[in-house]
Amino acid sequence: MLTTSQQEGLTGKVIAITGASGGIGEAAARFLAAKGSKVVLGARRIENLKTIADEIQAAGGEVRFTPLDVTQKEQLEKFIQFAQAQFGRVDVLVSNAGLMPLSLLEQLKVEEWDRMIDVNLKGVLYGIAAALPVFKSQNSGHFVNITSVADRWVGPTSTIYSATKHAVRVVSEGLRQEMGNTIRVTIIAPGATESELPNTISDSEMKKTVIEQFRIDLIPAEAIARAIAYAVEQPADVDVNEIVVRPAAQKY
Repeated sequence: MLTTSQQEGLTGKVIAITGASGGIGEAAARFLAAKGSKVVLGARRIENLKTIADEIQAAGGEVRFTPLDVTQKEQLEKFIQFAQAQFGRVDVLVSNAGLMPLSLLEQLKVEEWDRMIDVNLKGVLYGIAAALPVFKSQNSGHFVNITSVADRWVGPTSTIYSATKHAVRVVSEGLRQEMGNTIRVTIIAPGATESELPNTISDSEMKKTVIEQFRIDLIPAEAIARAIAYAVEQPADVDVNEIVVRPAAQKY
């Protein structure tokens, strides 16, 4: 008999989402809950999580939330344990938390480099370390890692950001090869999408340039939520490994 996570579709699947207090994470939580998944939300902005969870619940969805800082390995372990305690299992981990403080290397914003590595890369690795034993014990599970089109493209100011996203792409492919046929791995690479990422750029002039030149013709965050749903709802013998979602007008 198929387990919940091995059945086709989204209904009843327990989906844990990091960085769920806004942007893509929030959109994924709302969309997946509306499709019948049980969602567990984690982020640092607990008031945002409470508002989102209240609204999902009011719409008839099943949702839980808890504070989460993905740079802390122990917090990700507790996040997965919390999801298990609430719903009895974890079927999918969506690693969505991310930062994009773009800058030229010559500006030497080393603290921002460190922060991107901690959130964008280590946060994903800590999520894998927390969820993998659970997925192995269940003999099923699905990692969905949110990267960026920057995982395959680099330009001035995006060097460290692109490096972290490329690293997640590499880690995801290695994980896929190691997992065999019971644990699935997907990366979703968004192009220019409505989100709060530009707010993490500390240089005000650079933020203005990025918004004016690159943050145009944005697709809604729900477009990425739909891509996540597509990957998750496939039958157990289908592993959708990469989805790139760009605005139709975006060239890179």
